[in-house]
Amino acid sequence: MALSRTWMKTLARSAGASTPSMSVAARSQHTMANDKYMQTPEHYQYVLDKFTEHKACAVLRTPTASAAPKAMQAAVDGGFKLIEFTLTTPGCLDTLADFRAQHGNNLLTGCGTVMDIEDCKAAMDAGSEFLVAPCLVPEVVTWCRMHNIPIFPGCQTPSEAYAAYKAGAPVQKIFPGVAGGPMWVKAVSAAMPMLRLNPTSGVDLDNAAEFLQNGANSVGLVAPLFPPGAIADEDWDQVQANAAKVIGSIRDAGIIA
Repeated sequence: MALSRTWMKTLARSAGASTPSMSVAARSQHTMANDKYMQTPEHYQYVLDKFTEHKACAVLRTPTASAAPKAMQAAVDGGFKLIEFTLTTPGCLDTLADFRAQHGNNLLTGCGTVMDIEDCKAAMDAGSEFLVAPCLVPEVVTWCRMHNIPIFPGCQTPSEAYAAYKAGAPVQKIFPGVAGGPMWVKAVSAAMPMLRLNPTSGVDLDNAAEFLQNGANSVGLVAPLFPPGAIADEDWDQVQANAAKVIGSIRDAGIIA
C-alpha cells in the first residue's frame, strides 16, 4: 500500500511537470499592468498637491457648448489654475480635450458629474486629470482608486465623508451646501482631520477664504463665479472680474502665494 501511494505521488508530479505554465505575456493580461487608464502614484500625488497649493477650483456648467471654453478661459485669465468641466455641459469632453491640448500642465483639468465607470473612462480618454461626482458611488470610487485616479465624490454628512475616505476617495466634495457653512467645515475637519473637505455649493466670492481658514482643503466655485446672466450675455469680463476677486481674497488672506 505504501508503494502504491509513492507511485501515485510520482505520477502526479510528472503530470504537473508536463503541463505547460502560463506565459508571462498571458499572465499580464490578468493584471492591470496594461490597463490604459492606470495612472502613476506620482501623478496621483501631484493632483492632490496642486489642490493644496491653489485651493480654488472653477467648476463650470453652461447651457451651450460654445459658451464653455470662453467662460472657462475668462476664469483662467482671472487667476484660476484648477478647472473642472462638468458632463452636464454640452460638448464637455471635447472642450476638456481642447483645453488640455491648449494649456498642457499650466492648468490642472478635471471632469465633474461622473456617475458611473463608463463616465470615468470617457473623461480620462478626453484627458481629465481628476474626477468629481455629485454623490458617493462606491464602485466609481473603487475603480478610480484601483487606477490611481483622484476622485472627489459628493457628500453631505460627516458619515458620508468618512465613508468616501475609507472607500479610497482622497478628497470629499461637500455638496449640496450645508447649514453653517464654514463652521460646519471647521467642526468636521477638527473631529476628523484625516479628511480633505472640498465645499462647493454655498461657496461664493466673499466667503471662499473663510471656508479655507476654517479647515477646507480646497473649495469649488460654481454659479457665483459663472453667473447665469453673465453666461447668457456672454459677459466674459464679468467672469474674469469674479475670478480675480475670489483669487485675490484668498491671496490677501495669506492662504495662497
